[in-house]
Amino acid sequence: MMPIVTVQMLEGRTDEQKKALVESVTDSVIETTGARREAVTVVIEEMKKQHYGVGGKRLSD
Repeated sequence: MMPIVTVQMLEGRTDEQKKALVESVTDSVIETTGARREAVTVVIEEMKKQHYGVGGKRLSD
């Protein structure tokens, strides 16, 4: 089993926060699925506020 987890979030987190996120998500996947640590992939996709809208408005507006 090779779980791949994609996290989409707005840009602005520090490298330390992203490192902690990857570690936590990896640990959770291992705990809940029994996957080997080496098999877990976590992808962080950062979005600019100009590229994200809620309720008909961009977050940058």
